[in-house]
Amino acid sequence: MVLHYVARRLVAAVPTLLGVSLVVFMMVRLLPGDPARIVAGLLASEADVENLRHQLGLDAPAPVQYVAFLGGLLHFDLGTSVRSGQPVLYEVLARLPWTIELAATSIAVAAALGIGGGLVAAMYHNKRLDVVISALMLFGISMPVYWFGLMLIVVFAIKLQWLPAAGSQEPGAWILPTLTLAAFSVALIARMTRSTMLEVLRADYVRTARAKGLIEGAVVYGHALRNAMLPIVTVVGHQFGTLLGGAVLTETVFGWPGMGQLLVDALFARDYPVVQGVVFLIAVAFIAINLLTDLIYAYVDPRIRYS
Repeated sequence: MVLHYVARRLVAAVPTLLGVSLVVFMMVRLLPGDPARIVAGLLASEADVENLRHQLGLDAPAPVQYVAFLGGLLHFDLGTSVRSGQPVLYEVLARLPWTIELAATSIAVAAALGIGGGLVAAMYHNKRLDVVISALMLFGISMPVYWFGLMLIVVFAIKLQWLPAAGSQEPGAWILPTLTLAAFSVALIARMTRSTMLEVLRADYVRTARAKGLIEGAVVYGHALRNAMLPIVTVVGHQFGTLLGGAVLTETVFGWPGMGQLLVDALFARDYPVVQGVVFLIAVAFIAINLLTDLIYAYVDPRIRYS
């Protein structure tokens, strides 16, 4: 049954991926600037630029270029980078582990702090601790990621000199980008946990458990939290996919050598194949994570069956 469900989801994902490939193909070609001119240099002659444009296939009609791009995808070929001459898949796979490491660490921190904070806020509903945590949630959701990252650099790297400001090789280099990337997810997960727990704690079976004399910890963790986990799992899974694709600003601010930094560099260089390849793989990862999240539902709630 599960295999049939997975197969149906994969088939349903094909139109989505085609739509993503078409949108990103069209969008990158709306960017100002000529990739051939950028690669050849400002001093190159028009003949040299035209020759390079032909070598890169940029002189072909857009539909022909798009069909060639789709043909490459069928053979797991994302094209060749205009800047480096390396296969796009090679460049992306070299950067992918860095992005996965940052996103996985960030979502682990966000899930721990978000679920813990939301749980405490729900248990102390309308009390001072709930007000403080709710204010922190609002701050986390409202602040721009790049601003928060810069403030962390100013405080912990420049003023206190406790942590490196950028890079990935020094000890502790992952701490600031992880906190920056996790901040929004912490607030979102905490809000969902709080609202779901407040609803569950008012349920009849929770009142019954308390009436039976169960200690508060057993009621909260054994009954309420377990039944509140489905919406929380949904938010955590969605945020993990978002972090994989949304680490562009964070990686740029901290000089983290992941796919976000690769995407920014490719955009400045008008490296169409790299931009298309990175965005397409991010879409694939997002779909895969959503599918995995749906499969986790059956583990969290045994009543769920995929048929």
